[in-house]
Amino acid sequence: QLQAFGGGLVQAGGSLRLSCAADGRAFSLPTMGWFRQAPGKEREFAAAIRGSGDIIFTLYGDSVKGRFIISRDNAKNTVYLQMNSLKPEDTAVYFCAASPFFDKRSESFSSWGQGTQVTVSS
Repeated sequence: QLQAFGGGLVQAGGSLRLSCAADGRAFSLPTMGWFRQAPGKEREFAAAIRGSGDIIFTLYGDSVKGRFIISRDNAKNTVYLQMNSLKPEDTAVYFCAASPFFDKRSESFSSWGQGTQVTVSS
């Protein structure tokens, strides 16, 4: 089970931090990721993270690179997505997911949570 929360309405240029709480089974998968889906568009990869301690690997989608930061707290079974310099085109439902693989393909992710709506006003 995965549950994303923290979405809301924010003005362009603002920031939001999303959180995703996972049960032990989901969090045991090595990769945690965030995807987003805007109305009428396909699901888009945002970020993924793998590892713990001093050895952490991250991946970012081109549209969020340099603005979003993914992190995880293994002690809390939680993954975060810090979203900065938000743009209206970031408006979407954001989903967290878990995968045994480390890549950007949504089909690689086997566990999905309910999404949280992020709306960025211009």
